[in-house]
Amino acid sequence: MRSPALRHVLTHLVTPLLMCLGMGLAYMGAFVTPEPHHLPVAVVGSGPEAKVFAQTVKDKAGEALDVRTVATRAEGVDLLTSREITGAYVPSAKTPELVIASAASDMDALAVEKVFTPVAAGQGVPLKVTDVAAPVADDPTGQGLFFLLIALSIGSYASVAALGAAGAGLPMRVRVLLAVGVSAVVSGIGALLAGPVFHLAHHDLAGLWGMAWLYSAGILLIGVGLHTFLKRWTTLAMMVLFVMLNFTSSGGLYRPELQNGFFGTLHAFWNGAGFVEGARSLLYFGSDGLARNVWTLVIWLLLGLAATAVAAAYERGREPEEVAPAVQEADVDEEVEETVGV
Repeated sequence: MRSPALRHVLTHLVTPLLMCLGMGLAYMGAFVTPEPHHLPVAVVGSGPEAKVFAQTVKDKAGEALDVRTVATRAEGVDLLTSREITGAYVPSAKTPELVIASAASDMDALAVEKVFTPVAAGQGVPLKVTDVAAPVADDPTGQGLFFLLIALSIGSYASVAALGAAGAGLPMRVRVLLAVGVSAVVSGIGALLAGPVFHLAHHDLAGLWGMAWLYSAGILLIGVGLHTFLKRWTTLAMMVLFVMLNFTSSGGLYRPELQNGFFGTLHAFWNGAGFVEGARSLLYFGSDGLARNVWTLVIWLLLGLAATAVAAAYERGREPEEVAPAVQEADVDEEVEETVGV
């Protein structure tokens, strides 16, 4: 190609076009056709009639449901609050009841209602729905935590461009300290939004801030480490890791039971899922399962520290390179524009 300027423009178009393709594949693949896959539910009852009823429901649903029986309604509620099931159906000739915990997932609760409403209608009686763990009134769908995740993620990965490019001349230890400081600011903004502004968290705001800091710091440190090797392609890598794969597998809109196996598998260990499920545990389920989700965030933070350590070793092994201030500033502007433009 004869024109360097045209080649420069076309090279920079590669990143947004790949983002377009990746976002389309990720979001449409994860959210367009949600269908139940082994959605765990329970039928309350210990006699032969309950077991036959549960098997009948399972036979009709096929792979959409995993149906078990529990002896008592209280046992069903315990399984709901530990998020081992999404609904517990209590058969009755007069007032059949479906017990749900919509704070775990509003979409899962709706899916299980769609399953058992026709069952009750077939008996000629209305279905009573009892929600034992509903979201706060300020967040009636329970999806506010997902949008908080988005805000934290954007604040974190967008800051990587500035820290990686503008701070390229700084020692790695200084960039790491800056990343830790920026993550404290990002998580503080998140806590402010979740607490005083939108009232998503009516208690344990300090704990929510702590998880937000772990989440943000992990992203920032991974980004700072990657920037040493990927340079201007860091933005694309961060988008893949912390938007395309992260938002779609977080469980903020659909939990893995309503998604295909790929995103359901990512949900088990990705950092966005660790934050969303940890926040749900803290705010709605008495911290049940919180430790596991916190450890998920800690592991991602350790991955970030490892990335910066490898990058620091690599930089020490290179000869010092002089970078013209004007060129460095142009690189910063290009990276920030690409990041914000998405």
